[in-house]
This record gives sequence, C-alpha cells and structure tokens, in this order.
Amino acid sequence: MEQLIEGVSYVFFAIGVLFWLWGTAPLLGDRSILFKLHSLSVSDTLGSMSIMIGLLLRIPREWPLLVLALISLAIWNTTLGYVLAFCSRRKPL
Repeated sequence: MEQLIEGVSYVFFAIGVLFWLWGTAPLLGDRSILFKLHSLSVSDTLGSMSIMIGLLLRIPREWPLLVLALISLAIWNTTLGYVLAFCSRRKPL
C-alpha cells in the first residue's frame, strides 16, 4: 500500500511540473501580455496545487499545514489575477 501511495504522489509531482512547463510555453508566443499572464498564473496555480497534493500523500501528518498552504495558494493567485487585470486597464485621459 505504501508503494502505491508513493507512486501516486510521483504522478502528482509530474503533473505539477507539466503544468508549470505548459504555462511557460505561451510566454514565447505573439499573444497579448494579459493572455500570457493569465495562462501563466492559472497553470502555476494548478501545478503548485498538484505538487502540494503529492506532498500531502507523502507526509499526511502535516495535513493541516498543507491544506492551509493549498487554500492560501488558491486565494493569493486569484487575488493577484484580479489586481493585475485592474492595473492593466487603460486609464481615461
């Protein structure tokens, strides 16, 4: 059973790294800076959350801290996205 949990945690780690790489790829494209920031922040959030779930499987005794980190990550990245969108608005002349 322990080997199964370890294998599943490695799968979550790999998914997290793939999300990180997937979000970095659009930075090289021709799209707008807002599209690039959005795709980067979403994929970084999902990748980091996936890695946190992998850690949760590995060290379940630390679940309160890891769940707090997951919630903080979700709130922080959502708030940061709204702040970036607000700051990127065109100001009236």
